Amino acid sequence: MKQTRPPIVSMLGHVDHGKTSLLDKIRKTNVAGKEAGGITQGIGASQLTTSEGKKITFIDTPGHEAFSQMRVRGAKIADIAILVVAADDGPMPQTKEAIKYIKEAGSSMIVAITKTDLPSADVDKAITALMEEEVLLEGFGGDTPYVKVSSKTGEGIDDLLEMIDLVSQVNEITADPEGELDAVVIETNKDNRGPLVSLVVRNGTLKQGEELICGAIGAKARGLIGENAKQIKEARPADPVLILGFSSLPEVGSHVTHGHALASSNEVSSPRVPKVAAGQLPIVLKAQKTGSLEALKGVLPKDVVVVRADIGDVTDGDIFFAKAAEARVIAFECKVPSSVGRLAETESVRIETFNIIYKLKERLEELLNAGRDEELGKAEVLAVFPFNNQQVAGCKVLSGKITKGDRAKVFRGEREIGIVKVTSVRRGKEVIAEAKAGEECGVLFTPQLDFEVGDMILSVK
Repeated sequence: MKQTRPPIVSMLGHVDHGKTSLLDKIRKTNVAGKEAGGITQGIGASQLTTSEGKKITFIDTPGHEAFSQMRVRGAKIADIAILVVAADDGPMPQTKEAIKYIKEAGSSMIVAITKTDLPSADVDKAITALMEEEVLLEGFGGDTPYVKVSSKTGEGIDDLLEMIDLVSQVNEITADPEGELDAVVIETNKDNRGPLVSLVVRNGTLKQGEELICGAIGAKARGLIGENAKQIKEARPADPVLILGFSSLPEVGSHVTHGHALASSNEVSSPRVPKVAAGQLPIVLKAQKTGSLEALKGVLPKDVVVVRADIGDVTDGDIFFAKAAEARVIAFECKVPSSVGRLAETESVRIETFNIIYKLKERLEELLNAGRDEELGKAEVLAVFPFNNQQVAGCKVLSGKITKGDRAKVFRGEREIGIVKVTSVRRGKEVIAEAKAGEECGVLFTPQLDFEVGDMILSVK
């Protein structure tokens, strides 16, 4: 039978607008100070009981630009989304993105205007800016409730909790503890206990020892861990819980239900090494959490090719794979065991570790720029013919110029097939110093390559 269940609430907003600090104040814990670089880099769920004895489950979704997928999940999982807007800043890029996600998900919205204690706070300006984003607040021509809060002084915290309770009552949020299990995966990880899956129960009850199914992945819930790392026997609607017993890691955002016929095969096929074109940077990407791995993939520069991606600490397998792919290992919030570090040195594989996502991104951009040659000219091979026991490439210059003495890279499709030196440029029988964009010419190179029509010649500095 359906009954009222605690609301699931997500915090969404721009980086540094105080989401984690607000949640920290509400929970009376200390989470924000532990986040690398002051930016929340995981997605966590916690449940609290108010002074009136009512439970609320909070999901904290990061605001950094890289974590848009995690904010999408936070909006979809939640019954109520708290849009956090700093009074001294107003709506910023991730605020606007969050507004879009909340509306698409159909979650009820409460606006929390934070940092009201700052001298630079301008609540009226923030409200006006929100109206420009089509978020119309109560008392300003709309029906979206808002609360002014300060994580530093505690102002408005009780008002915010009361507003969450009021919206929850109006929405009549219910679940059937005896009904079909529906839980949503919000984070995955690995440690010496095996795959760890964090989820929030939306309906039904999850009990220790039960068989579960998530897509094609099966599990037996051999262990349930609740808040404060305590073992629990069951998780009821709106409870966050960590499960031990999955055979492999499910996708974050996927749904878990009871399953009596587990997937027959959980084999993971061997990864294939993608082809890497000249100018691209191959990497083996490691992260401690699936959510972080997703976020990293979304922020990588376009010429970075992920040849392998996995969660957990760096392993010998990562080193051997990187060696075969001529890649370097990029590890985010991961440990590198000393034995793996020694193997990497032996195999001449570079490992770079990071705790801050934007520093990782900057480093990859730096590596790409360092490996790029300045392009002087580009030509396409239109014909190939012999000349004095040599092969002449009849070319049309597409951009820049091709000059005698240039160093040139030859591409067939996206694959670099050789590096040559321009030894002669001719127009008919005339020897010329260079050919410019739009001109056709015959070019001799050393060393000799077996050119084909359609090959591209890139003259570089």
